[in-house]
Amino acid sequence: MDFQTYYCLKSLVKKGRSIAESKKVISFDLFDTLLIRRIHDPDLVKLPVARFISKLSKRYNCIIGWQKVQAMRDEIEGNHRAATGKKFEDHEACYPEFMGELLARIFGEETGAQLLDQVTEYELFMENSMLVPRRELVSWLKELAASGKRIFIISDMYLPASHLRKLVAHAGLLDFVEDVIGSADTFLAKASGKAYQMVAEKYRIDCKDWLHIGDNGFSDGLRAVEAGVDALIISDPKEAQRKSIVKRIYNYSDGKPFWRGRVLQQLMAPHEGENIDQSPLYIEGYNFIGPMIGLFVQRIAEICLEKNITKIFFLSREGWTFKRYWEQAMPALYPEGGLPEIEYLYVSRMALAGASCAFSGLTQTKADIAFLPSGNRDFRDVCRIFSLDSNKFHSCLESFGLSEETCLSHIHDGYDPENRKKFEAMLEDPGFQAEVKAQTGDANCAMLRYFEDVGLFRHKDVAIVDIGWLGSIQRFLFEAIAHREDKPKCHGYLFGATRGIPYDTSEKNSIEGVIYDRDRFDLAGSTLFYARDIFEEACRAPYPTLNGYKLTEDGYELIFRQTDDEIGQSELAQDRYFAPLQQGIYDSAKRFGAAAAMLNYSLTDYRPWINSLLVSKLAFPKAKEIFRIRNQHHLDDFHGQKQPKADFSKGFVPLWDRPQWQLRFSPLLRVRCFFRHLRERINE
Repeated sequence: MDFQTYYCLKSLVKKGRSIAESKKVISFDLFDTLLIRRIHDPDLVKLPVARFISKLSKRYNCIIGWQKVQAMRDEIEGNHRAATGKKFEDHEACYPEFMGELLARIFGEETGAQLLDQVTEYELFMENSMLVPRRELVSWLKELAASGKRIFIISDMYLPASHLRKLVAHAGLLDFVEDVIGSADTFLAKASGKAYQMVAEKYRIDCKDWLHIGDNGFSDGLRAVEAGVDALIISDPKEAQRKSIVKRIYNYSDGKPFWRGRVLQQLMAPHEGENIDQSPLYIEGYNFIGPMIGLFVQRIAEICLEKNITKIFFLSREGWTFKRYWEQAMPALYPEGGLPEIEYLYVSRMALAGASCAFSGLTQTKADIAFLPSGNRDFRDVCRIFSLDSNKFHSCLESFGLSEETCLSHIHDGYDPENRKKFEAMLEDPGFQAEVKAQTGDANCAMLRYFEDVGLFRHKDVAIVDIGWLGSIQRFLFEAIAHREDKPKCHGYLFGATRGIPYDTSEKNSIEGVIYDRDRFDLAGSTLFYARDIFEEACRAPYPTLNGYKLTEDGYELIFRQTDDEIGQSELAQDRYFAPLQQGIYDSAKRFGAAAAMLNYSLTDYRPWINSLLVSKLAFPKAKEIFRIRNQHHLDDFHGQKQPKADFSKGFVPLWDRPQWQLRFSPLLRVRCFFRHLRERINE
């Protein structure tokens, strides 16, 4: 019979089932048949491998640029194909042979041979990251195997069968096939028809009992029929259209930076069996917040390598997600290793606030931070935040004409500026500060024991990674360790640095925002102000917040907040609501790493896309987007329970706090909010 071409998988499988009833052997082509690629050009998978080899060359003091590596690979592979063509009809090459020669040229015979497995492993890793099993064909293959048919996978490819099996195994198909055959092992390919003859002889197959499925009309169709094998060819216009779209966006990204983010999303997109119905929250986590976190941690990795930072501490509850994302994404981006050690550090503002006073005392800046939340009014709130016993300050308060209930916040009823001056004068009193230090000494000691256990003092340069926004956690952390001679240089990196209170930097203590920093005017990035709580809740760790450090006889104990009260239950409810959002973030990590490695862009390259995404998602979102992802409950332990003046809450209502009817029907609401935001940023 002549081979038949089908333009949709359903019709091909339907016909295949009919023919397969009279066949004993069914074989499948691998690439573009059983497996499709996320990328439009399979040769693009070679580029991250070339960059990997180039990075290895620096380690072995034989530095070579990745473009030169790729050119050498193409040349050597071409020579191998030409040499094969002199002995065989098929001009095939074998990956271990030409890659071995390439590595030997760059690193020398001995070192090159040692590196071959490592390079091969990464190339197969990148191949797997770009391959997706075709759901309908895979289901049919499993059905055929269950019915007792002999199943083979045959591929014209420079990867030998031992390598192809790893790809097939990763796709979950190896247990269903009798064998995987690659032309690189014998240099007998389907393109010449020799592969069909070889397979028939080796596996004792009568070609009349054999059906082959592929995508190439010549090698999978015509050559199979010439060998006496029935063949069905898939030519899927939808798949061709998808590749065309990827190609177009990829080409746009070369000269138009906005499209770099779009091609990143395109390469991360799920296909075939991966593409299942998900909740809108999951999709927001996968497409929006996940890639933002990916670009954040990718930039941190670049900075750490530039500055020779040897350890990263991911802080606070948001750092839990950052660390988890790092662990999933970095193997693709940095296969050569050399990245800093990473550690999750159990800290919080509440836990560090008191411990930070043990040596520096309660400073004016700390007091200002305490009165930033509108629910904080008096000295009791200060004591709550800094873990102080207010009863032990009675005499000191009286000597300055104050009490525990004296209003110290200008947004509360009963405020008198003179009382605030008295309070600030009390902060200068040695007796007051001595009591503060005495009460916080044990917490500081317990905290230091914990920091010693996690190796904070064993490194000269460490990165302190947090969500933001004022840098309060790092401020308190550094003040708590500043008295030690072995304190490391702390390089702080925030997702967004809003810098509401000036941050005093020094040689040993610096901080900067990565996605946004108020010290670098970035109007689009500043839209993080619209919905900071969403990023905090989306990245929050699955455990209660840390309340403090307790000194024990044999060391220390971490004290976590209880969740049995109303606030704790609200937080658990928020966790349950955002669970699909967080799952989307986690699921995006590996695909982000592979896509970013393929594209080789940095944060600066993605900046136009990031700006567009932030503005559209945060400043000009659809009403349904706000309803979907705005948080329902947000825990802020710094925030007290006191009610500010009645007119305090009558001011401007942020866009994300507006009621549904305004979001849906108020004309130009988003424009008005954006212009107000613009004025505020300009006047900062």
